[in-house]
Amino acid sequence: MNEISAKQVDDQLIELTLAGDREAFGGLVRRYQDRLHNGMVQILRNETEAEDTVQEAFILALTKLNSFQGRSGFFTWLYRIAYNVAVTRMRQRKPTISISWPAPGFELPLTAREPMPDAEILQREQAAQLMQALGQISDGHRAILVLREMDGMDYSAIAEILDLPIGTVRSRLHRARMQLKQLLESMFES
Repeated sequence: MNEISAKQVDDQLIELTLAGDREAFGGLVRRYQDRLHNGMVQILRNETEAEDTVQEAFILALTKLNSFQGRSGFFTWLYRIAYNVAVTRMRQRKPTISISWPAPGFELPLTAREPMPDAEILQREQAAQLMQALGQISDGHRAILVLREMDGMDYSAIAEILDLPIGTVRSRLHRARMQLKQLLESMFES
C-alpha cells in the first residue's frame, strides 16, 4: 500500500485550489484549523482573538496561495501568516484580561508518580501559574516557547515563521526558558 505524504496531499490540494476548486481549499482548512487555532490561543491568550486570527489567516492564505512557492511546508507558511496577523492584533489591542484563559482542556502533567488526593486541583493551579508566567514574558519569547514546546516545531520552521536566523531562535528560546523558569520558581516560593 502506497502512503501519501502530508506534503503530497497539501501539494495536491493547493494545485486543485489554484485550478478553481474551492472545496480543495476546504480540505486544507480541515487539515490545519485545529492545530493553527491551538497555536494562536497560546500566543494571543484569548480564544475569540485566536478564532478571528485563524479565520483571517486562512482568508489571506487563499488570496495569496499563488505566491506559495513550496520551499517550506504549507503549514509553516500558513503559520507565518497567522503569526503576522496575531502580532498585528497584539499591537493594536488594548490591554485586556481573557476570562477564557487557561484554554479549556489544557492540562499540566503532574510530576508525582502516585496520584495525590488533590491532584486535579493541584494540576489546575499549576496550569494557571504556567499561563500567568507565560503572560509575563515578552510576546517574542512566548511565541518561541509556544512554537517549540507546545507546537513541537523544529528550529528551522520557527526561524522561518519568525523570520529570524536559527542561532537567534536558539538563543531566544534559551532565554525564554530561563525567564519562564525564574518566574515559575518565584511563584512557587511565594
